Amino acid sequence: MRKFIVGSRRSGLALTQSKQFIDSLKEHYPDMDVEIKEIVTKGDRIVDVQLSKVGGKGLFVKEIEQALENKEIDMAIHSLKDVPSTLSEGFTIACVPQREDMRDAFLSNDKVTFKDLPAGSVVGTSSLRRGAQLLSMRDDIKVEWVRGNIDTRIKKMESGEYDAIILAAAGLKRMGWSDDIVTEYLDPETFIPAIAQGALGIECRSDDRELIEMLQKVHSEEDAACTNAERAFLKRMDGSCQVPIGGHAKYEDGELYLTGLIMPEDGSEQYLVRKSHENPETLGNLVADEMERIGAKDIIDRINESL
Repeated sequence: MRKFIVGSRRSGLALTQSKQFIDSLKEHYPDMDVEIKEIVTKGDRIVDVQLSKVGGKGLFVKEIEQALENKEIDMAIHSLKDVPSTLSEGFTIACVPQREDMRDAFLSNDKVTFKDLPAGSVVGTSSLRRGAQLLSMRDDIKVEWVRGNIDTRIKKMESGEYDAIILAAAGLKRMGWSDDIVTEYLDPETFIPAIAQGALGIECRSDDRELIEMLQKVHSEEDAACTNAERAFLKRMDGSCQVPIGGHAKYEDGELYLTGLIMPEDGSEQYLVRKSHENPETLGNLVADEMERIGAKDIIDRINESL
């Protein structure tokens, strides 16, 4: 069997989830020879600016895809929420392994719940989507952006820089944090997660048949369908990091449902659409059609024009 080179971002979370994925692959291929190549992306280098101000989505992917194109690596392990909804030609997301918790986690000093935060409290997040939803629920709090890894953000909160922060539950769980650190998990039905939050996307060259076939052993058809629906919605809406947009797809009684969210950054409006369809791409487009019909696309157009 040939040796496989895996591309991963250098961050602690990226390397941890890459190793976890490789371990799951090796359960099926114990003799598989795998090496991780650490790649520093533009998104990793820019730590003092809100990502939405410097280009958003492709910031964590471009350098890794370049290495894939140059055949320096055979596959890339991405957080699927960082991957643009349109892939470059010659690449494919060949595998979506079982999805981790897609919820957002609310962490606060003294375990104060979100509804009990005193007026004027500062909540840290680097996500426009999270910020908009927080402000729509309570207009008497302040939302301020925070960057850095999980440890850094938690320390900033504990030092009093923030009264609370919001993080992806998936990152906390992959890094081994216990539930004790979390004040409350936010219900994904009412606090809509990022598109494909909690899911990994394993990207490789479209013509690498051997690897694509091997990856099917750890592929989750159900999670792929859910994330495909969410990403189809994102693609149609021309959503980027500059737009508060979210999506939550899940199976209920064997039927696939998708809830889409679009908001302005200040949280003053909220457009929610929920639909069902057996085909993930069709479902994403149905939700997008309804968003256009009720005027939500105007928010995106306004934001994109102002950039």
